[in-house]
Amino acid sequence: MSEFNYDLFVIGGGSGGVRAARIAATHGARVGIAEEFRYGGTCVIRGCVPKKLFVYASKFAEEFEDAEGFGWSVGERGFSWEKLISAKDQEITRLEGIYRRNLERTNVELHDSRAVVEGPNSVRLLSTGQVVSAKYILIAVGASPNVDEDLIGGEHVITSNEAFNLAELPQRVVVVGGGYIAVEFAGIFNGLGVDTTLLYRGEEVLRGFDMDLRTAVRQEMEKKGIKVVCGDTFTEIVKHDDGSLTGKTAKGTSLQADQIMSAIGRRPHTVDLGLEKAGVEMDRIGAIKVDAGSRTSVPSIYAVGDVTNRANLTPVAIREGHAFADTVFGNKPWTVDHSLIATAVFSQPELGTVGLSQEDALKRSPNLDIYKSSFRPMRHTLSGRDEKMLMKIIVDADTDKVLGVHIMGPDAGELAQVLGITLEMGATKADFDRTIAVHPTAAEELVTMREPSERIRG
Repeated sequence: MSEFNYDLFVIGGGSGGVRAARIAATHGARVGIAEEFRYGGTCVIRGCVPKKLFVYASKFAEEFEDAEGFGWSVGERGFSWEKLISAKDQEITRLEGIYRRNLERTNVELHDSRAVVEGPNSVRLLSTGQVVSAKYILIAVGASPNVDEDLIGGEHVITSNEAFNLAELPQRVVVVGGGYIAVEFAGIFNGLGVDTTLLYRGEEVLRGFDMDLRTAVRQEMEKKGIKVVCGDTFTEIVKHDDGSLTGKTAKGTSLQADQIMSAIGRRPHTVDLGLEKAGVEMDRIGAIKVDAGSRTSVPSIYAVGDVTNRANLTPVAIREGHAFADTVFGNKPWTVDHSLIATAVFSQPELGTVGLSQEDALKRSPNLDIYKSSFRPMRHTLSGRDEKMLMKIIVDADTDKVLGVHIMGPDAGELAQVLGITLEMGATKADFDRTIAVHPTAAEELVTMREPSERIRG
């Protein structure tokens, strides 16, 4: 008999935790998992999946307009927020059921409870008070939306968690922030007909992305009617008797809204998790410190996903969970390479990016060739919509290696996935040039840009 109840106990039933539990179980481990809310985690329940559904919903107004340029006569149209919420909820319930069934099929024992760490090898289930033991513990509890604790009236704002379940669609919204979530929700609300303002304290939206892409997407958002205010932030939120809100900014502006959504980042969900008691080291924001193999300062405790604040993306959490399980239970050691991750922002227009921005590339190589093209997508030649597409390739001039590719426009995320493969393989600009174009497509621009638009020499 083993001295432990489980070989592995996972705290958190999101994408990373579920993948780790399933793979460990297939390697023969006795696995338990605890989830205090719903299986599937942030991504499935209140993150990327419902967000993408909302993005689809918000695009139809423009698509109806565009259809007229192609000869279609679109009749009377209307939108029901209640029907969208209901359909979204049905899909989320279906997906959660799949997550549960997949765990059960691999004989993982499910505990619908909040769990906290009691020690290096013990976990307490708060729903029953039971303490279980495990040879290894995996922390995969993700992160939660930030709200400025110093903001006067901050209790009146919502986050992305609440935005997915509002009782009614507001007429006026202010979204605070400039990252993925803020930019995406600004596009969603605007597309659904809401008077939308994006308020961001930084100089330009989407910090960390290539500056050309950041500027271009902000300009296109403004064309669509979103009011983007940079270099300012709220200092006070006032709620009126009719439920409306007034946000007062540091620069003395007052913004009126029915809802104010805070999207200023996410914080690792480690408060009151018992990690300090077990001796697990965390950084100043509460992220768990781990090595390349996801091991914490306590040899028997590991952590994956957003709770480690490495690369806060669902596919990364899944890879980290899989690597952990293969390494610890499958005798197949490997680690996740975080240096090259393709990603998409489901803004409107959409962004897809892989590799280094121009700013980061310059830190690696003083000699760069920049290939850039901005053009109207073919579909808008007849629709008449004033919307541009941007493609940019960053090349190390000394080695001809492609360091980064950045796209703004329809299906940019789909393109980024394929481009991620080519950059992982070490593609050069010559490899791009040898590739025959697929015509007529927007993507053919990637293999037909022959002369650099800019040569940078250190």
